[in-house]
Amino acid sequence: MAELNLSQATTTNFTGAVPDYIVNSKTLDAITPNQEESYWYFSDATKNYGYYFNIAEIYNAANALCTWAFSRGYKVEDPLMKAQLEHIRGAGNSSFNKILWQHGVVKLIVGDAFIEVKRNEKDVILNMIPVSPERVRVVFTKSGLIKRYDIWTGSEWKPVKKENMLHSSNKQIADQQHGTSQVEAAKFIVDALNEALQDERIIKHRDKALGIAYYETDKSGKIAYANAQIEKAVKNGEMVGLPKDTVKIEPYPSRSSEDRTGWISYLENRFYQIFGVPRSIASSDGTSEVGGKMGHVIFEPIYTKEQLDLEDDLWNQQAIKLTFNRPPSLGGMQPELDESKNTGQIGIQPNDTAVTMERE
Repeated sequence: MAELNLSQATTTNFTGAVPDYIVNSKTLDAITPNQEESYWYFSDATKNYGYYFNIAEIYNAANALCTWAFSRGYKVEDPLMKAQLEHIRGAGNSSFNKILWQHGVVKLIVGDAFIEVKRNEKDVILNMIPVSPERVRVVFTKSGLIKRYDIWTGSEWKPVKKENMLHSSNKQIADQQHGTSQVEAAKFIVDALNEALQDERIIKHRDKALGIAYYETDKSGKIAYANAQIEKAVKNGEMVGLPKDTVKIEPYPSRSSEDRTGWISYLENRFYQIFGVPRSIASSDGTSEVGGKMGHVIFEPIYTKEQLDLEDDLWNQQAIKLTFNRPPSLGGMQPELDESKNTGQIGIQPNDTAVTMERE
């Protein structure tokens, strides 16, 4: 008979066994002071491109942000500069608008984006050609200033003067030598999301087969033969015939599909929060009218900053003075908290307030 003595009860001790979460420290990149030149290579560019081209959320969010910022055209006061920009063709089939849109996307995905500017002897802009960051290295002086850029041609590094390169960095801080990829901060959530999607896809694809078969025999040969028949039936969408009372098939124990889809939905929403693009901008799916409007209001300073940053880069680096056209603002569409402006809501807030010393 079991002895049930409460005085023998014990407690667990997870102190030290389950460590607290610790955020890893981060040191910014710095130049090498004892060298004449220091270099920065964009070795993670191809990996970040992989996330961009293979993860639909990143692809849509980055494209949507740059579409809002750079797809409404621009204004140039100087007619000579306007004519130069209108004749830009990139690799031959592009335009200034398209080049700037690509430039913005690459800056978000990789952290830095580059455009080589071609000029003639009279300093007239002849063309602007995008250069992918994995083929660029930034050359710094001892004091930490950019000296020039080198482009890898496939066999050697071709130097490019600092004045002939448009270089934009994403959210660069302090004396960082490069920008920050928008993918980096969202990578943990993106990986978790795609793991969940892959798991759900497998479960849905094998929904008919996921189960446990309890056999009335321990003969491995008979079990293997029966398993093969079940596998064949599931694969071909056919019925399976087995002798009565030889096997019992029960559903595979797992969480409900609602738990899994709820986790996926949470990760999707979390991704858009981290990436800086409201979900209503990339997709109207699951967004209410009020939520969509507020998302646009929140998004306004985000895409405006992208416009201002590129306007500054163009002016400071290439003496190109332009202003991107701003999308329509929804900032004035919030309802006013005024009784006269809200029909049917009367008596909620008083129109007159008087403070007196008299008793009523």
